[in-house]
Amino acid sequence: MADPRRGKVFHLVLVKPTHYDDDGYPLQWRRSIIPSNALASVHGLALECGERKILGDDVELHITAIDETNFRVRPDELIATIRRGGGRGMLGLVGVQSNQFPRAIDIARPFLKAKVPVCMGGFHVAGSLAMLDDTPPEIAAAADMGISFFIGESEDGRLEEVLVDGYAGKLKPQYNYQDQMPNLQGAPVPFLPREQVERTYGSYGSFDLGRGCPFQCSFCTIINVQGRVSRFRSADDLERIVRANHAIGVHRFFLTDDNLARNRNWEACFERLIELREKEGIRVFLQIQVDTLCHRIPGFIEKGVRAGVDNVFIGLENINPDNLAAVKKTQNRLLEYREMLLEWKKHPIVITAGYILGFPNDTRESILRDVDIIKRELPIDLIYFTNLTPLPGCEDHQRLTREGVWMDSDLNKYDLNHRVTHHERMSDADWDRVYAEVWHRFYSFDHIETIFKRMVALGSNKRLSTLNRLLWYRDFHRLYGCHPLEGGLGRMKFRKDRRHGMKLENPLVFYPKFWGSEVRNILSMAWTYRRMRGILKRIMADPQSRNYRDIAITPPGLDELSLGIYSETRGTADAIAKRKRQEKIKEDARARSEEPTAPLAAAE
Repeated sequence: MADPRRGKVFHLVLVKPTHYDDDGYPLQWRRSIIPSNALASVHGLALECGERKILGDDVELHITAIDETNFRVRPDELIATIRRGGGRGMLGLVGVQSNQFPRAIDIARPFLKAKVPVCMGGFHVAGSLAMLDDTPPEIAAAADMGISFFIGESEDGRLEEVLVDGYAGKLKPQYNYQDQMPNLQGAPVPFLPREQVERTYGSYGSFDLGRGCPFQCSFCTIINVQGRVSRFRSADDLERIVRANHAIGVHRFFLTDDNLARNRNWEACFERLIELREKEGIRVFLQIQVDTLCHRIPGFIEKGVRAGVDNVFIGLENINPDNLAAVKKTQNRLLEYREMLLEWKKHPIVITAGYILGFPNDTRESILRDVDIIKRELPIDLIYFTNLTPLPGCEDHQRLTREGVWMDSDLNKYDLNHRVTHHERMSDADWDRVYAEVWHRFYSFDHIETIFKRMVALGSNKRLSTLNRLLWYRDFHRLYGCHPLEGGLGRMKFRKDRRHGMKLENPLVFYPKFWGSEVRNILSMAWTYRRMRGILKRIMADPQSRNYRDIAITPPGLDELSLGIYSETRGTADAIAKRKRQEKIKEDARARSEEPTAPLAAAE
């Protein structure tokens, strides 16, 4: 920590807020799951500003970075630290999503009361202002409180402007760079200190290699916040990220790119990682996100595995083409799902798929049937379910707002884990019911055993990783009522941090209830873990386990179109007919190429 006696100090407090659970307490863990790339990006930019002494040669920029999912924010202590350092500082609320907006406001209140400048950035503000005709009331109210808003991305010297104004105590009401997307190549790289990274399960760092997306999915906010023109970091940038983290002993990373397969620099980046691994022994392990067509890119999967990819997230979203078309997710091609998944399964890769409930053609019965088809026919290790949610900043939210359709007014529920709209074909009760059912249905012990059998039969070495993730995904929604990606190890809950406006509970009620619940949850997860581990040990001890086969891990064959994923879901008839027409054209072309010419035929 900087010594105030040696010069002026400016305290920059960067907080990535969490959101509240259903009882009004911040959702926090001693070890969280997903590291915050927004926090890493802004922290890396702030470090570079400090190194350049943008506030003056005699001013020390002291940065405190807090991911609230794994660390308690204590405003009084942070404000006291600012005052001890001379009274100059500011609070930066980083990467605030819609469900985190209420919590962000509550964090800001004591800072504003203490006359500490507050600036907020993130998808909620940027998306809302980009897509809505009028300023939403919660943003207007926050502005009236004195909160400044940063709209856009912080590279190209933009954070510097905010820090200079914050040091002067004169933040502008808005810093609007919505229409000015910065070049990422050569920009300061995302980085968090070791003590922050250690607060994630597995000590994962996070960074992005690209931003923006060319597709038009109506439920997506990325295209309206980061733009539809993709921008990328270079292989040199990637090497700087890896070396900076290698120096502090961090080698596992979560890449937040929405689709790494569409990064034009993917090959150069993978080759750089392969070079670092094979020539210098700097080994990294990557969790990446890709689309359902990545297997068509020559060498992408093979080089990715050599570079360190061991976990892949795929936005499957749905197995009904009509549903995908309704939300403009036309890049997902149902007839290639199995081929793509089996290409990944040639390697020791853990596959996680995202699946959305609440598309226009969904019913409770169709959703349950489709989940059973996925279990039977697709080699997916993990699947996480979300509700179709009109997030502020997406086209769906804009349309529903203009049409005056009901959406829940509590932004805290916009976490994809809660239903916030009505459905034309399902009652609210049915939608809520089926969302709980699909978790239990996919993560039944019978299907967990099937996943283990496939893993052993395919020779994967990701046994412990698969076991731990299956435990996570099976139990967090069931026990904690939160999405697994919002889970963690060791729940933290603080009585006085309850949501603004909610009554503080009596200590004699709060503490027995919390600790009793936590003990029950830990014991339940321990029992589940023991049972799952027993299943895995039994399979591994079976000498015939390598011979196991089922439909999901059987390579595509001639009768592929007879599978349930193609024949039992609605909306597949046109796709199948198109595939058959394509196959007929290819067959006719082959026949013509093999047909002898007329003179040759006469000679024969």
